[in-house]
Amino acid sequence: MPYRFRTSLKSSDVTPKSAWMNRRALLAGAGGAAFAGAIGLPARAELSYVKSPYSTQAEPNSLEDITSYNNFYEFGTGKDDPARHAHQLTTEPWPVKIDGMVGKPGTYDMDDILGGVTLEERIYRFRCVEAWSMVIPWIGFPLADLLRRVEPGPGAKYVAFETLVRPEEMPGQRRAILDWPYREGLRLDEAMHPLTILATGLYGDPMPKQNGAPIRLVVPWKYGFKSIKSIVRITLTDREPPTTWNMQNPREYGFYSNVNPEVDHPRWSQATERRIGGGLFSSRQPTLMFNGYGEEVAGLYAGMDLTKHY
Repeated sequence: MPYRFRTSLKSSDVTPKSAWMNRRALLAGAGGAAFAGAIGLPARAELSYVKSPYSTQAEPNSLEDITSYNNFYEFGTGKDDPARHAHQLTTEPWPVKIDGMVGKPGTYDMDDILGGVTLEERIYRFRCVEAWSMVIPWIGFPLADLLRRVEPGPGAKYVAFETLVRPEEMPGQRRAILDWPYREGLRLDEAMHPLTILATGLYGDPMPKQNGAPIRLVVPWKYGFKSIKSIVRITLTDREPPTTWNMQNPREYGFYSNVNPEVDHPRWSQATERRIGGGLFSSRQPTLMFNGYGEEVAGLYAGMDLTKHY
């Protein structure tokens, strides 16, 4: 079985104690707010959440790994660009437009979205299409909970997402790196799957700006670029929506983008991956089909040719 349920871990149990305490000391000290702002971390109280039965047993990466090595092209193409520039992003207020084939369309603020929601810690494996990986203790709730509240129409088959466009605060958008806004999409049954979450935090705190504050998608069996950050629009539709990397290079990036060690990227193998935090010369490890979540999600793709529908 790819993972077993567990419910007893605390965030402080799943990172090296010294790293956890050093971070707490920095945030609690006189310079804590300045430190947090400088690296894009919120200097606010910890989130209230419950433990989820869907967490992996793998040890999470450190907070430093997660917040200093990631892709968020809205802030630049370097792995450290998001951490260097994301402090500029204003995340309050944060309206999210929900439209399309729903019974309750509208523009909802974060209080609306989180009203009545029980946040959970989901410790998930994360696999980038670039063949590196992490394990991240997200805080969030099932996307299905929100979708049910807005009442998908009977003809809805897909869910489309868009990221904020604000080039004055997101310097990467001042260049035509991609066709902004960043767009992603899921089939409705993928979106309703219990593993699919909207994350609003990690390591017990509100989401760092460089990781997609204040709300992002997390789909753990797909390559990381499917987990769109800083969402401002959710649209239900009866047609497969355009997605940014598929529009950019359809030969290399399919709509589904499920983690699959048997389907290589045209420019590199997907059979193995490099775990971030293991050192420059750490050995590569085999990539798991569906990133190890096959027992839960393989049925979504029964009868499909996953080489064609990559």
